[in-house]
Amino acid sequence: MEAILIQKEDIPNLTFFDKSKVNQHPEILKQIEQATILGNAHRSKVSIYFQDDESIKKVETTVWAAGTKFICLKGGIWIPISRLLEIKY
Repeated sequence: MEAILIQKEDIPNLTFFDKSKVNQHPEILKQIEQATILGNAHRSKVSIYFQDDESIKKVETTVWAAGTKFICLKGGIWIPISRLLEIKY
């Protein structure tokens, strides 16, 4: 998967208006759960692959929380779950 590495501070400048389906990993919800546990219990960073309106991006950061529609990263930055491709530990 070819992805552009970005800093988490750049995520608020991205757009997620495109509602087309992305090719998510079959166990994305399990990956989100595991990344949240790693972030809260161990302060461990993960690699998050996601797609904004322009291209596939990668960010290496800590996941603090997950809701039904978004994940929250360290620093209060949000990514829509519908745009996540994969999370690697």
